[in-house]
Amino acid sequence: MSIALLKFVRLSPIKARLIAKEIQGLNAERALASLQFTPNKAARAIYKVLASAVANSGLDANKAIVKSARVDKAAALKRFTPRARGRATPIRKPSSHILIEVEKEGDK
Repeated sequence: MSIALLKFVRLSPIKARLIAKEIQGLNAERALASLQFTPNKAARAIYKVLASAVANSGLDANKAIVKSARVDKAAALKRFTPRARGRATPIRKPSSHILIEVEKEGDK
């Protein structure tokens, strides 16, 4: 089993979890192909992490399975935008931690 982790990537964890759930349990080669053609910012980041996890394991992508794909919430950048009457409204710009575990096909 091998792990790859990307920390503090500037995308919403809610949106990234939608993509991560799609690849969980898939063959790594099939998951990479699926992510490559998904038009989403989260898909590009998860693709890079999955490719790194496969490279870390030393396995061929055909013989690896995505054991788990987890997206955790990271610190959010806090900004303010001006509003009427001199007030300000907060804006949260969320970040994520992406962790992917890959294992050899057939291992438990």
